[in-house]
Amino acid sequence: MLRLILISIFFILSLVNFFPVLSKETWYAGIAVPEFPWIFMLVTLLLLMWSYYKPKFRQACLIIGAITFITFTSPIVRAYNIAKHLDKNLETAFGIGKNDIKTFHQPKPFSFLQMFAGNRAKKIPFTTYHYANHEGVDLTLNFSPSAIVGIRPCLIVVHGGSWKRGDNSEIAAVNNYFANAGYQVATINYRLAPKFHSPAPQEDLHAAFAWLRTHANELKIDTNNFVLTGRSAGAQIVLTMAYTGHEIGVKAVAAFYGPNDMLWSYDHPDKMAIMDSRLVQRDFLGGSPTEVPERYIAESPLLHVTSETVPTLLVHGKIDAHVWYEQSARLANKLDSFKVKNMLLSLPWATHG
Repeated sequence: MLRLILISIFFILSLVNFFPVLSKETWYAGIAVPEFPWIFMLVTLLLLMWSYYKPKFRQACLIIGAITFITFTSPIVRAYNIAKHLDKNLETAFGIGKNDIKTFHQPKPFSFLQMFAGNRAKKIPFTTYHYANHEGVDLTLNFSPSAIVGIRPCLIVVHGGSWKRGDNSEIAAVNNYFANAGYQVATINYRLAPKFHSPAPQEDLHAAFAWLRTHANELKIDTNNFVLTGRSAGAQIVLTMAYTGHEIGVKAVAAFYGPNDMLWSYDHPDKMAIMDSRLVQRDFLGGSPTEVPERYIAESPLLHVTSETVPTLLVHGKIDAHVWYEQSARLANKLDSFKVKNMLLSLPWATHG
């Protein structure tokens, strides 16, 4: 009976690869299962071997276990299929091919062995700088210099956290990867809600731009080549800046599972069991759409798309229960209608985070 119970639990866990999570607890599973599928595959395989040598409930355990094992492999198989066409899709969207993309240690976008090896990029130390002081808040950025000597493009990274938590220490390995790839990388902190409302993050990002330009010679920054990227709330911040900030030299933006239409977000809240997204928006924007409609409009990148909008890469999980996948799909359609270069990289197995 214990074997059947364990295998059944793992079967239920495997379903987070296909369906949106329903609670905060299952959200954590929704992150862990597709992120480390081989661990769950290995445990399932051990349960199958155990069941094979035990006659009681053998058939049920083997059938459920086999289905569970296959289900756990789903993210790997689907990631491989997406990666197989990624070069062609990038070339179609942005006019660049694999020969234009400089990689320093990973020749393929997805490798089975790479899942185990992890990010092997050389560790590049960063330096923390104070770039502004707004309303008594000392704002800092971490600067990771490019591994390639000389004047280089600058990647500005903005962290997520529902506009009210988090800092620029997040996803340090990704920042380090891009520094190795030849970018000067600046990851910024900004004022957080609910103490500070919109447009505080935009003001802080403008200040970061000004500081980076002032110190461009010292930091070897090509001020004609800035790229913005962020995830979740950070994605909304960088999209808003890229589409409305009028900062000279911004050439592209990459947004990971971020909201881009704040009015639509308020009308389509996420699952309350995970997070009260309407409360999060009110904390950030200072009220509801009826109270501060101008802020909802100003902070909605989708409403500011024009034919001059910069090339945009969107990455979003199709079963994201925090920020609906439709957010990125709608923005991609709007960009298409204005003939703006863009690509929506859809991850069918991925949730938020």
